[in-house]
Amino acid sequence: MKNLLTAAAVVATAFAAPAIAAPEAYVLDASHSQIVFSYNHLGYSTTWSMFSGFEGEIAFDQEDPAASSVSVSFPVRTMLTGWEGRFEHFMGEDFFAAAEDEMVTFTSTGIEVTGDTTALITGDLTLNGVTKPVVLDAKMNQVGDHPMAGKPWAGFDATTTVLRSDFEVGSFAPFVSDEVEVMISVEAMKAE
Repeated sequence: MKNLLTAAAVVATAFAAPAIAAPEAYVLDASHSQIVFSYNHLGYSTTWSMFSGFEGEIAFDQEDPAASSVSVSFPVRTMLTGWEGRFEHFMGEDFFAAAEDEMVTFTSTGIEVTGDTTALITGDLTLNGVTKPVVLDAKMNQVGDHPMAGKPWAGFDATTTVLRSDFEVGSFAPFVSDEVEVMISVEAMKAE
């Protein structure tokens, strides 16, 4: 009888405990997500370019952010440089030799929560056919119902630094900086 009461208490406790929330799927809002990168050009200037209009998904667990994940992909040829000659140079043999369908991808492999709204997101970045680990220093800007869309929305910023030479696009280094500063800002809507 004692064993039966103990078993009943364990079952009752399990049902009374709050359910563990699973990560919820969010898809990137391509119109409000961008990656801006910069590098030093021969010591004379800082040159800026960006990627925009990319696709991705965030499995976001607001109760346990470390259980979240992110994956993003976009064609390398969506790079915006502000000058057609620079774009053609980047897509040429000195750098990417990029095919029309060549993709850049990032897939998270772990998240370390560092504060109420901050985390370090480790993941695999594939660029120019080379995959290397990178760490994004991320900040959650806001989570809540979008005032115009009327559904759950989330916004994040992140920064990282990558070495061009790690991805075999290190031409003209060190005169043109090997280090590339990357700033990311994304909005994502809850998937339907």
